[in-house]
Amino acid sequence: MLLFEPRTVPELLEEIKALTQEIQELYCLDSIPWLIGWSGGKDSTAVLQLIWNAIAALPIEKRTKTIHVITTDTFVENPIISTWVRKSLTKLKILAKEQKMPISPHLLHPEVKETFWVCLIGKGYPAPRNGFRWCTDRMKIQPVNQFIRDLVRVHGETIVVLGTRKAESTKRAATMKKYEAGRLRDRLSPNSRLPNSLIYTPIEDWRDDEVWLYLMQWDNPWGNNNKELFTMYRGATADNECPLVVDTSTPSCGDSRFGCWVCTMVDKDKSMEAMIQNDEEKEWMQPLLDIRNELDIKNDRPKRDFRRIYGRVELFERNMGDDKTSVEPIPGPYTKFWREHWLRRVLEAQTHIRKTAPEEMRDITLITPEELSEIRRIWLEQKHEFDDSLPRIYEEVTGERFEDSRPAAERKLLGSDEWTAIEEICSDDKMHLELMAKLLDTERQYYTKPRRTGIYADLDKCFETSSRSQDEAIGNAHYQRNLKTAVEAVKANPTENIQQVKSAIAQTNSSAKNDTVDIAKLKEELESNSQSKQLSWADIKYSTPEVGEGNTKD
Repeated sequence: MLLFEPRTVPELLEEIKALTQEIQELYCLDSIPWLIGWSGGKDSTAVLQLIWNAIAALPIEKRTKTIHVITTDTFVENPIISTWVRKSLTKLKILAKEQKMPISPHLLHPEVKETFWVCLIGKGYPAPRNGFRWCTDRMKIQPVNQFIRDLVRVHGETIVVLGTRKAESTKRAATMKKYEAGRLRDRLSPNSRLPNSLIYTPIEDWRDDEVWLYLMQWDNPWGNNNKELFTMYRGATADNECPLVVDTSTPSCGDSRFGCWVCTMVDKDKSMEAMIQNDEEKEWMQPLLDIRNELDIKNDRPKRDFRRIYGRVELFERNMGDDKTSVEPIPGPYTKFWREHWLRRVLEAQTHIRKTAPEEMRDITLITPEELSEIRRIWLEQKHEFDDSLPRIYEEVTGERFEDSRPAAERKLLGSDEWTAIEEICSDDKMHLELMAKLLDTERQYYTKPRRTGIYADLDKCFETSSRSQDEAIGNAHYQRNLKTAVEAVKANPTENIQQVKSAIAQTNSSAKNDTVDIAKLKEELESNSQSKQLSWADIKYSTPEVGEGNTKD
């Protein structure tokens, strides 16, 4: 069932005429700057075209308010679309200046420390999933929101123009309807994530066919050819685009031709698959699709550390079905081996594409030098991997020497020779190797500091996170969990004799060697006595000896 009844062409013409007048009135109403979220897709292009044509019809003396056009490049955008967007922004800037239009384009990027490859290869974050969608906020929301906050800081308020439409989905329609209820002015909705910013969605009631009709029948005012845009869409299996993302309610763009090529939030990258299958000239993107599919596996636990990224083992209760549960450690970041593997795969794809892609795409950059430098810094300073494998991998894959832009990046006391020596000493004991590397590198980091305050705390962290084997660390986590459960059981039923409580805790302590404790048996023992007494930690620790024990002091 259609969300909106079909309109005739004359009715659409009247709608465009009314929108043009509405845009002009809103623009001239106040001095609040406008900000248009443009992705290069059909919806955002239709909005930008509508506003451009409406403002162009105003006298030059009335074009006093700047309209900022922003788009975000996450560095992992579909390369075809990324090239299209960059060229379009260049045209837009030139034509705006020639036509005296108050339009200023901006290409936004995430901070280097928040990019996809720095988080995945550098820090070891697993490929994004619905339960851990770490990419959207870092790569899309933060750059946009920071730009908007800077604009609000200067002007006090801003109007954000988006190409979102209710016809995209019933969920999108429901979300937009919710925001409509809080409208303070006609057509302008508030947004909780963007203080002092109002959202304007001029084509919210348009259908897909109306968007295309407008784009095909009205010339693009900044020199683009909308038929080229239509051609890019035509080979796709899904007619979607990735809109400007301002909050986490925006769905994943993995099915979109205008999304990230590494997106694992969906089962398949249908858009890239369609581009490769439908156009021989785009077969050069196959290495990108291969990397994306390799990242997108259902069970990546063998590739990840048994500890969380801060070094602690954390447990969760997994539902195994048939009313059975299993207490297991939450997997952490990718291990050193797999982080180096992903780095090698990306560099191999980049090197291959630069040799085989069409001439206009051979300057492609899948991972920037700044990202490589940050990944190297994380491996050296945070992971304590002083073997410094990144330059070696880079040279092996590309045949070129890695040039690090960080000052004094090549000055180091420990290197691959020392790492090899420690590997030989530690043999196959990975945790021993990790502990030795952390201790040595922690000392190295404090070596040149004028004050060594904090070194003992950092050395303690090395032992806390790396002194136990995997089995011992997981067993200790079970032990701590069982102690906590025992305490909760005592709080829930404080009718136990103090001595019996102490005996139960002692029994738990001795049972920790088996990694798990029979909590049901412990609870049964704690609930066996009917005496009523509220216990405190002081009662347990400083309990009065029973008769016959004697009352001697140590």
